[in-house]
Amino acid sequence: MPEENKYIRRIRSFVKREGRLTVGQARALNDLFPRYGLVLQDKPLNFDDTFQRVAPRILEIGFGNGASLSEMAANNPQQDYLGIEVHRPGVGKLLSQIEKLGLNNLRVINDDGVDVLTQMIADESLDAVYLFFADPWHKKRHHKRRIVQKDFVQLLRKKLKTGGVFHMATDWENYAQHMMSIMNESEGFENTAGKDQYLSRPEYRPLTKFEQRGQRLGHAVRDLIFKKVN
Repeated sequence: MPEENKYIRRIRSFVKREGRLTVGQARALNDLFPRYGLVLQDKPLNFDDTFQRVAPRILEIGFGNGASLSEMAANNPQQDYLGIEVHRPGVGKLLSQIEKLGLNNLRVINDDGVDVLTQMIADESLDAVYLFFADPWHKKRHHKRRIVQKDFVQLLRKKLKTGGVFHMATDWENYAQHMMSIMNESEGFENTAGKDQYLSRPEYRPLTKFEQRGQRLGHAVRDLIFKKVN
């Protein structure tokens, strides 16, 4: 096949390993996604229309089962949240939580985070981006799959307002070092903790069962919060 006809696939930071949906998750996807879900589109969202108000907007990429995100949305009704997750069981579980808690300040997208950022998020429209416990791809040959790379950070820079923050958390020391190195080399950001410094978990980030399990196994959790300065 001629080189120009080859399809070159972008390296993904995730692998879909979906188990079967529970009855509750399937119901939520069928009944609740039309109300609280957003479908990937090729034009920017109008957040004011989506949430029917003006408020700070926070995006979480890879929310897992949604426990942390739903808790943040419930604890901070003055802010609007958009969660992205590729795995449908997690999306279904979060939708059920949205219904249970009566959350009007949270919307969900079941798609790839980079595609959503590129196609659906207007420039300088976000007050914060959260990336908590992303897949560390701990084998060296897989490091290229880590979502935190220079191009990704500059994409976030376009989407964040000046003064907005990129908040990362991981329980893998090597991934924390990787993210710190990438952020130190990324134009337009400043470490809110000081050069090469990590933070303890801020109050607004809930302590999840996953994190508690990691702590019992001796995994230290490191938070990195970088502010967009220009």
